[in-house]
Amino acid sequence: MGEWIRRTLVAFTVVALVFTTTGFSALAEELKMENKAPAASMIADFAVMRPLGIGATVVGTAFFIVSLPFSALGRNTDTAWNKMVADPFAFTFARPLGEVD
Repeated sequence: MGEWIRRTLVAFTVVALVFTTTGFSALAEELKMENKAPAASMIADFAVMRPLGIGATVVGTAFFIVSLPFSALGRNTDTAWNKMVADPFAFTFARPLGEVD
């Protein structure tokens, strides 16, 4: 029984890798041609990209607060704010669902 499970797992992994590598390039080409986000990219954006963006915003804010004395001494607090907090926030909350630049 263990051999059957291992073979099934290997086959599933191979199929998943093949579909992900060919599927993403086809999806990107489809997005270029239609200039609209299909439902699959909207779902992936909502389920994967938005939670990662929220996490990046929270982590970036924490790192910004910790690095604030150093960026103030270096006089680049605006750049640090934009890169660590504003960009992840805009990526997460200010773009249309399913559109990833």
